[in-house]
Amino acid sequence: MVKRENEGAETPGAVFGELLRIKRSDAGFTQDDLAELIHAERSLITKFESGKRVPRKEMVEKFDDFLSGRGELVRLHQRIKWTTRLSFFPDWFRRRAAMDARLIELHQYQTQLIPGLLQTEAYARALFERYSEGDEQAAEDNLEGRMGRQSRFLELDGPLYVVLLDESCLMHVIGSNEVMRESMDHLLAAGSLPNVHIQIVPFTLHHVHEPNTPMSLIVMPNGDRWVYSESLDMGHFSNDPKVLTKHQRDYDRLRADALSARDSAALIREARERYSTHD
Repeated sequence: MVKRENEGAETPGAVFGELLRIKRSDAGFTQDDLAELIHAERSLITKFESGKRVPRKEMVEKFDDFLSGRGELVRLHQRIKWTTRLSFFPDWFRRRAAMDARLIELHQYQTQLIPGLLQTEAYARALFERYSEGDEQAAEDNLEGRMGRQSRFLELDGPLYVVLLDESCLMHVIGSNEVMRESMDHLLAAGSLPNVHIQIVPFTLHHVHEPNTPMSLIVMPNGDRWVYSESLDMGHFSNDPKVLTKHQRDYDRLRADALSARDSAALIREARERYSTHD
């Protein structure tokens, strides 16, 4: 079992959670009231207030407005340098998670599943519950780690994030139609950010050689470049110039033939409509 640092009252999460609890109590609302606001279970609010989970920025904005705040929650959330504890990740993935916290560019190709950095909480939860073999704590830890990784990529000043999604990512149902519909909305919202570019590689693109496996091309602040891929429970890194050149060339060719961002958004909307008509 992974050993974790102590969760004292001094942690940023605990400080933020205490302010949230005080604001909620002063406004005369219950945890159930806040849970209903974000369509979640009361247990999630409990975790927010105890510092065990960190709400995303859009949730904090809803809380502040609902509690008739004056922006205190939003300002504190912005000032705290949230860092996802590496103990939430399996040993083989920690190096990649640490790089995600520092990289300045990420170019990714993904098949079958929406990438972790673009998954909704409901989508990720459905995935982790499927593979956790009944270990609820492991599923929760994996979920928290994944949601934490996303935050810097979904900010207006986040690192450049270019994603090539095979059309299968839109078709492979995870959870339910409702989960998928929410996921399509999330992709559209993320794709509207200035630092995020989402392009779909459609099934009709037969003449282009696609990579054999999902991969990421990573640029670090010092200019170092890496290519990353995964096999079963193992991450693979390479900074060999020949390997980098080959994968960059393949990626650039695929991106050139993929749908434009505008046409990709239209295809995502079509997928959303299909999930809306099959409830």
